[in-house]
Amino acid sequence: MSFAKSKLKAAREALGKKDYAAASDAASQVLDYEPDNYNATVFLALSLLELGQNERSEQAYIRATTLNPENPLAWQGISKYYERREEWEKYADSLLQLMELYKTLGDPVKCAETWQKLLELRRERGTRLQVIETMSLLLPQSPMHAVLSSLPLPDLTSPTSTTTLVTQTAIHHSLPHIEEIVQLVEVQEEETLRKEVDKRRTRLGAPSLEILKNEVGREIWGPSRLPSLYEEILNHPSTPDDLRRITDSKMLRYKQRYLKAIPDTVDFFQEKSNLLSQVDELVKGVVILKIPDELAWTTYLESTDCETVAGYNHEIVEQFIELFPTSPTSSLLKGYLLYMNIPLSGGEADSDSEAEESPALKAADEDPFDTILNAFAAIPNSDIANRVLAELYVTELDYENAIKAAQSGLELLNRLEKSTGRKLPSVRIGYKGILATSLVHLFPPKHHPRALRLIDDVLAQSPNNVGCLMGRAFVLEAAKKWDEAAAFFERVDELLPDDVSDGLRAREENAWCRCQINDMDNGVAILQSIVTILQDLDERGEDVSRCKRDEGYNFFISSLKANPSYAPAFTSLGIYYAEVASPPDANRASKCFQKAFELDPREAEAARRLAEGFAEDREWDLVEVVARRTIEGEGGLEGGIGGGSASATSRYLPTNAWAWKAVGVVELAFQIALRAEPEDAPSWVRLGEAYSKAGRHVAAVKALERAQELDSNDWVCPYLIGNVKHQMGNYQDAIHAFESILVNRPSDVGVLVSLGQAYLDQGRSESSEGFQARAEQSFSMCISVGLKTIEASAGFRSVVWKTIGDAIFALSTRPTYTEEATVRDALKGVVALLPAENHHLSGIVPPAALPEDDTPLSGLKVLEIALAAYGYRTSLSESTTTSGSIWFDLGIALHSWVIKSSAAPSAQARIIAFLTQGLREDPGNSLYWMGLGDAYFLSNAKSAQHAYIKAIEFDSKNVTAWSSLGLLYLHHDDTELANEALYRAQTLDPDYAVAWIGQALVATRNGHNIEAAAMFEHAIGLAPNVPEGDLEFASRSFHKYRSLSQNGSMMDMLLPAFFALGRYCGRRPDDATGLHLYALVCEGLGHLETAEIQLMRTITILEAAYEISEDPVVERQFTIANSNLARIRLGLRDFEGAAQSFESALGLLPDDEKAETKILRAQALFGSGLASFLQGDLEGALANFEAALESSGDDKMLRGQVTVLLAQTMWATQNDEFKESSKALLLEWVFRADSAMYADRPAHIHSIAADPENLTAINALAGMGVLTDDESLVDAALSELLALPIEQRHELDPGRNVDHLLTQYHLGQQDTQKAVSVAQGALFAEPSRSEARASLATLMLQQEKLDSALALLAGSKGSSISDLPTLLSLRAIARSRNDTQAAMREAQRAVMLVPSDAGSWQALALVRSRAA
Repeated sequence: MSFAKSKLKAAREALGKKDYAAASDAASQVLDYEPDNYNATVFLALSLLELGQNERSEQAYIRATTLNPENPLAWQGISKYYERREEWEKYADSLLQLMELYKTLGDPVKCAETWQKLLELRRERGTRLQVIETMSLLLPQSPMHAVLSSLPLPDLTSPTSTTTLVTQTAIHHSLPHIEEIVQLVEVQEEETLRKEVDKRRTRLGAPSLEILKNEVGREIWGPSRLPSLYEEILNHPSTPDDLRRITDSKMLRYKQRYLKAIPDTVDFFQEKSNLLSQVDELVKGVVILKIPDELAWTTYLESTDCETVAGYNHEIVEQFIELFPTSPTSSLLKGYLLYMNIPLSGGEADSDSEAEESPALKAADEDPFDTILNAFAAIPNSDIANRVLAELYVTELDYENAIKAAQSGLELLNRLEKSTGRKLPSVRIGYKGILATSLVHLFPPKHHPRALRLIDDVLAQSPNNVGCLMGRAFVLEAAKKWDEAAAFFERVDELLPDDVSDGLRAREENAWCRCQINDMDNGVAILQSIVTILQDLDERGEDVSRCKRDEGYNFFISSLKANPSYAPAFTSLGIYYAEVASPPDANRASKCFQKAFELDPREAEAARRLAEGFAEDREWDLVEVVARRTIEGEGGLEGGIGGGSASATSRYLPTNAWAWKAVGVVELAFQIALRAEPEDAPSWVRLGEAYSKAGRHVAAVKALERAQELDSNDWVCPYLIGNVKHQMGNYQDAIHAFESILVNRPSDVGVLVSLGQAYLDQGRSESSEGFQARAEQSFSMCISVGLKTIEASAGFRSVVWKTIGDAIFALSTRPTYTEEATVRDALKGVVALLPAENHHLSGIVPPAALPEDDTPLSGLKVLEIALAAYGYRTSLSESTTTSGSIWFDLGIALHSWVIKSSAAPSAQARIIAFLTQGLREDPGNSLYWMGLGDAYFLSNAKSAQHAYIKAIEFDSKNVTAWSSLGLLYLHHDDTELANEALYRAQTLDPDYAVAWIGQALVATRNGHNIEAAAMFEHAIGLAPNVPEGDLEFASRSFHKYRSLSQNGSMMDMLLPAFFALGRYCGRRPDDATGLHLYALVCEGLGHLETAEIQLMRTITILEAAYEISEDPVVERQFTIANSNLARIRLGLRDFEGAAQSFESALGLLPDDEKAETKILRAQALFGSGLASFLQGDLEGALANFEAALESSGDDKMLRGQVTVLLAQTMWATQNDEFKESSKALLLEWVFRADSAMYADRPAHIHSIAADPENLTAINALAGMGVLTDDESLVDAALSELLALPIEQRHELDPGRNVDHLLTQYHLGQQDTQKAVSVAQGALFAEPSRSEARASLATLMLQQEKLDSALALLAGSKGSSISDLPTLLSLRAIARSRNDTQAAMREAQRAVMLVPSDAGSWQALALVRSRAA
């Protein structure tokens, strides 16, 4: 113990002398002797800190704090350490820990000094939130407050007398301290709200801004400390009144914001109710104390549940106006009181008093109505403002605006109830009453159904609501239910017996209802009594007029004297002159009707009689004027309610059907007219025709079918139906419709022309969809119908010949015809009508003629007939107006003929002349400009560009023009402009295939082959299809297939090419390239019979082409086709046919040493040898094999391939001698490659060492070794390859055949462990490769290690669709022992994915057998 004390003393003295090394040594010696010595640990930490050994110093301080946590010495040291190291967060934590220690020790001075350090740190380097947390340590609820409050009061006269003045001031004069905290918290919460809302707004599927603010606000305001801080200020004894008012206002706004943020749901009901009570208490206190806080007063008024504005506390309203004289709400309430003649002062002033009324309550000079409108513009979202305005509009009889105000008020009320959780049923009744009353009186009876729903709702809650009782009575009155209406009017009269407004009006209407039910005596007596009352009232002239007009002619005159603007009196007087007067006075009646209609367009009876009079005088313009004004008088389309508020039923409910029929020039007018007369067939026809012109084809068909039901003998209906079906693209339905008319009207030229056009368009549609035989039939029928039309009438010959020419031109695109007899029959009639020669085509195109019956009809011959038809049309136009389409058709047809026939260049000038003439006739036709551009495409790039740009100028959205322009740029190697033009075309029509093909070609030109392939794949799926796109896509797919490994998954990529080529060859059956490629794709898919048929067709076409041109390129294609045909026949085991084809190919090959020729010759010789070998001609086979080897020459690769193929062929004989010869052949070839280098090595090793990258030879030799159990041959074959780096080995062996061979070899040797090791190595090298996983899992299953197999297969979730069936089958087998249902599902899924996979069926059978 004395040793430790002496060393501690030495350490303390050394620290005092700043000899930190000695202090460190002394402290270390103590710790060696006494490891838990607290002082020694602290001394060591301090000395290490001064020596710069920071990490050791920190560790020592931390250890000291754990040795004696209640001693502040170590914490002081570590605090100093962190301060010096500028580790501010750790420094702050150490200060907090020191405060806790000083609080425990009861040392307020040290605690205060530490807090001041912490506050200074947070202000300089901390965040706002950290400053708030630090300052909050001095609040009464803080655990530090008890110890710090023991500090003496601050002596502000001697601030340097203490080190804790800041803390003393904050503790004993805390109000400024609390205010600062409040200010910081307010800023912090607002900033957090803004940042969080901005962040969440960018998320996908983010809600609206208001909802988002409420969500974030709820997260912030719920746990906020502001309410408690506000309470601290309010309860503080030093708080002045102005600060108290400001804090009260802040508290109210905070709680109101939080109240609106809480959802109005059952889960939050209690929380929202409690908060609403707190808000109400705050608002009530403000109102009682008359504190000028407008928000509180407005909230108080809006929370008052009363049906009308008059239900507000009058005294509160006056106090509001007096407290806030400049507020828009005050102006609005003041204007309302003045408008309703409600006194502005509620107290009774003494008659002798000279006290003046408050300036805020004085009446303004401005009109109260204008005052209310101006105030409402400033506060349109105020509930009070909407209530005042709605009542004002109802009083002014402005029902349309009253409806808008009431609807707006209901929306605001819904939001208010949802945000506050307070229900205001009386306010809702008030709004609904205003809305119902307005709907009753706005263009009655158009909105009565909607009004009745509202009235029923209101009366169910408020049975004595006068407005709704009157509204219900008026609705019944309009429906002529006089008894029921009278009952409601009597009820109102009983409720308001002394009222001279609603009560008197109810009594009057009651009298009118009694008159209508023949209770004349009582009705007239009541009306006379009402007149007596009204005469004593001012400004009631209209009411007097309404009462007097029901008593006959004299009273009509008295009525008009009382109010000359009362329109119903003029109508009644007009009826009197027209029907009652003797004799009738039509002139006076007309004048009365006209006056009534001028005063009020809702006087429907006057309008109808006035329109009938004008119609009799045949003044149709005046009839239309009256009808249109009548429609406006009943509310027009919207019924007086804009913005789609009215229901569809009320919007189109015709009050005056005659007016709608009179102006029925659009489909809506006919529709409304038919509501009144649903059996009017002509109106249905006109409605269908109007729908058709508007593009509403489905509605047009329905309307026309309805008309046909009403009048089945009207042939116009099926004709219009046919036209509409034609426009819809339902050509077959259109044809049926036209043919049904021709049964009774066989020579109707209009129907025949429409029928021919329908056949033409149907043929074009069928051709674009690939139905060529159907298209031929449709075009032939179009020609036949055209000929029949010419026989029926000569008046439409130019139009008919246009249709005939288009049909023949469409037929000419086919090289051959499926229904040739039908086409011939149709063309015979055309040729018979055509002249022998046309001067526009003479010298260029031969005369139109059909070939002999034994000669096939070609597309070129048909095109010549189309040209003759177009040329004949030019002669027909000489006696009529020349049309640009004549020359355009002729130019385009001639251009097509030149391309197909390779005609002389002189025809090009004639094409340009024809197209130019067409443009002279119609220079604004973009189609003609595109035709000219196509004609110039190859010969004159500038002219072609000009033509395409002109076409775009006339039609900027012409996708064909943009595509042609892009292809022109691409043809001339300007890829940038081509890309821009084609991109514009894609933008205009994303489904236009030519634009996608053009973009794919641009991508290819730029080296973006992957993107190009994707574009071609997309293009072939678009309609209408472009055959050239199919061919290019198939060609690229086939070359990609050839470049990849030939396994099953790669074969799947040929399927799209197979279907694309099938479609292409159907449309281009004479294209040798397409047929040849189609055959190769079929071969890749294993469809050898189809491949043989396509190649035989290819050879026939190439042979015919060579006989005409003797082109060496055609000859080479013919040779390759024969070679491929021979190979396919070998696959079909047609050895004799294969030998003949190989001989044909050999006979056509030239005697040169070109690489392609050598390959073809080697292939042909080897194939001939194989055919001979399979036919049993061993000698001939060997001769051919040797010739194939010799023809390979010095080409190592070619010679090696031939050698390997020969070795494999010899092995296939299963003859031991031939097997040895095949191995010797391979080894001899490889040995000769470099005999000197490996002369001292065994023959097995020579073969690989000479050419270690010849994978085919390696696999062949390894396979031979496996089959003959020759382990040395297997090791020699694979050792060199296995020694290569894994990347290089995989590059040489993409199919992983080496791993498969090794695995099978070890299995054959009964060495399962080695086989598993090989499979595991393959999987470890490529964990993502499904084939390796499946191979190892198969081995596990064979060893009955089901759990291991399932574990392996569990990692294959992301496998490709091609590998999935195999993995599913293995998983099913692994599960079949324990979970047969799951295994059954897996096996069934595998079968469903690839039904042709035998392995999946075998797995399913195994699972079922185990389940049984």
